[in-house]
Amino acid sequence: MCSVCGQVFSQSSGLSRHKHSHNREKPWTCKDCGKIFITPSKLETHQRRHTGERPFTCCVCQEGFIQSSHLLRHQRVHTDERPFRCSHCGTGFRQSSQLMVHQRVHTRGRPFSCFECGKGFTTSSHLLRHQRVHTGEKPFSCPECGKGFSQSSNLVTHQRVHTGERPFTCTECGKGFIQFSNLLAHQRVHTGSGYSTALNEARD
Repeated sequence: MCSVCGQVFSQSSGLSRHKHSHNREKPWTCKDCGKIFITPSKLETHQRRHTGERPFTCCVCQEGFIQSSHLLRHQRVHTDERPFRCSHCGTGFRQSSQLMVHQRVHTRGRPFSCFECGKGFTTSSHLLRHQRVHTGEKPFSCPECGKGFSQSSNLVTHQRVHTGERPFTCTECGKGFIQFSNLLAHQRVHTGSGYSTALNEARD
């Protein structure tokens, strides 16, 4: 039994290999490139890249593969097996990566969904940033006053209160503003339509 997590093994060799996953030791080293591995089997598989050995052979076309999982994936070309099915439309795919690309058709290119509200995002980083709305997490703190923010861009804007920086300047009177939105609101004083004009200029 593992003294760290309590997992039970029938053989001491299995327990020995498992312990390396906790202390992250990687004692098996490739003599050709120096890369290290946590199990001898992973090292053995890796070394086939140097030797060119491909022990797993397709019985249909005789193509060889380094790993049995690669052979299994290849054989679907011959059998047309499509084990990865879309939960939206039922279309099957040979590889999980193909299914992932397909699902963006249904999610409109936003495969990362918030488990709280269901809103979709194009990247995992955008999802992480959004989730702070629900968790209230504010990991970006002002070194001057300690105020916290959910986004680094909001912290940058806030710090101008301390530095006095006003990077957005009115072309009519020269008055500076901390935020671009404040400049847009101010320009209406001069033109009455400054908001839409400045917005169009910003888009150009």
